[in-house]
Amino acid sequence: MWINGGWGWTPWMMIFPLFFLVLMVVFMVFMMRGGMGGGPMCGDSHKTPDSGETPREALDRRYARGEITREEYQQMRKDLE
Repeated sequence: MWINGGWGWTPWMMIFPLFFLVLMVVFMVFMMRGGMGGGPMCGDSHKTPDSGETPREALDRRYARGEITREEYQQMRKDLE
C-alpha cells in the first residue's frame, strides 16, 4: 500500500527506541536509589547514625530532649568514659 508514497525509513525509527530504553534505565536507577525521599537534598529528616556525631554528643542530646533520666544519663556517661 505504501510502496513509494509512504514515510519510508527514518532515523527516528532507530533513535526513539534507544532513547526510550535509556530513559527507562535512568528511571530504574532513580527509583532504586530512593526516588524523591531520602536523598542528600532532603534535609536533616533522614540523618544516618554515622553523621559525625560522637557518642557523648548523642548522649547529651538525648538528655537535653528528656529522652533519658538524670540517673540513666550519668550511668551512660560513666560507661562511655
